[in-house]
Amino acid sequence: MKTIPYKTYLPEEKLPQVWYNVRADMKELPDPMIHPGTHQPMTVEQISPIFVEECCRQELDNTTRYVDIPGAVMDYYKTYRPSPLCRAYHLEKALDTPAKIYYKFEGNNTSGSHKLNSAIAQAYYAKQQGLEYLSTETGAGQWGTALSMACAYTGLDLRVYMVKGSMIQKPYRKTVMETYGAGVIASPSDQTEVGRKILAAHPDTNGSLGCAISEAIEAALGKENCRYTLGSVLNHVLLHQSVVGLEAKAAMEMLEEYPDVVIGCAGGGSNLGGLMSPFIQDKLLGKRSPEFIAVEPSSCPSLTRGRYAYDFGDTGCTTPLLKMYTLGAGFMPHPNHAGGLRYHGMSPILSKLRHDGVIGAKSVAQKAVFEAAALFAKNETILPAPESSHAIRAAIDEAILCKESGEAKTILFCLSGTGYFDMTAYASYLDGSMTDYIPTDEDLEKGFATLPKV
Repeated sequence: MKTIPYKTYLPEEKLPQVWYNVRADMKELPDPMIHPGTHQPMTVEQISPIFVEECCRQELDNTTRYVDIPGAVMDYYKTYRPSPLCRAYHLEKALDTPAKIYYKFEGNNTSGSHKLNSAIAQAYYAKQQGLEYLSTETGAGQWGTALSMACAYTGLDLRVYMVKGSMIQKPYRKTVMETYGAGVIASPSDQTEVGRKILAAHPDTNGSLGCAISEAIEAALGKENCRYTLGSVLNHVLLHQSVVGLEAKAAMEMLEEYPDVVIGCAGGGSNLGGLMSPFIQDKLLGKRSPEFIAVEPSSCPSLTRGRYAYDFGDTGCTTPLLKMYTLGAGFMPHPNHAGGLRYHGMSPILSKLRHDGVIGAKSVAQKAVFEAAALFAKNETILPAPESSHAIRAAIDEAILCKESGEAKTILFCLSGTGYFDMTAYASYLDGSMTDYIPTDEDLEKGFATLPKV
């Protein structure tokens, strides 16, 4: 019998040298990003005042299958990559399942997550363009931390608008970002026009990623030699994150394994799309047919209860329009503990794949998520992030189904980050004060009412 190690690392010569663009293999492309006034497709020239220019080109490139990873980015990747592909032997034993459970662990860097994969790429391109400043938003804090690290390395100044509810829950995330030199502001704030408007309309709000995006864009447009960067949702972010799936696929090939089920937590789509893209390629090309499960919080269910429509990417309605599964830019998510999943929309690429039946989706409630997180921590030694724990919940559920049916499936999920800054959340779960929130149809209708007429 073949012996499979607990952890598998790719040798340096097998590290991916390219990113994979799944759009090049999609039978039908996602609908284009359009101008909110003219409803015409946006051009690189139109979006480059907001985003880094090379990222704009990658955003609109639907045909280049593989994009070379710049040498300087590869050099930085090698400080924390490859990340390990792990076999969850102890969890399998605890579940008494015939399933084989693998996870790609992305938490082995100070940001504690996969976010650094795109942060360093965007910072590199910004520096090459001659920019001096970047602005961004962050929910749970992983993206803000990652971009702070990348900006410190490349010599860029950074301002981060952090969702107020997350900053209250995990104040030391702010400290880490400031250690790397970033300025951090709780959002919504009184420092931007859109922030003041949001506060006037919702004075008691804990904020949302949509609010923070609006403020970060306004800050970028109001400062010379500055651009806005986003850590999820957009096409170029999923492109950079494909390194996760490319590594995972190569490691599984070394082990002569292939997943029957691929699982990722779903907020904006970065870790989900990053892990799944190379396996989705196999499905699109008819080589293999794994099942794909996107797992989102029941409190912010864009993929499972949202509408597939054009919408703004931010609460202030300042971005181009994106065709995606959305709860409406005006939707104010409940301040649950999965801060990185509190976003009203989903990646246009993943939304199109979901709409076309290539990937599936499910939503899970918070207490069940933390039950899975605790079980995983006890057996696999890693304390997972609340966001990642949504994927753990679904992986455990799949393994239990295998036990009931006797089917020995191979399950792969992305452990996208660690939960060491989420002690407030874990304490709430352990002391019994954690509650589940599921929006009613009436709650969702308030968000849908804000959808633009396209």
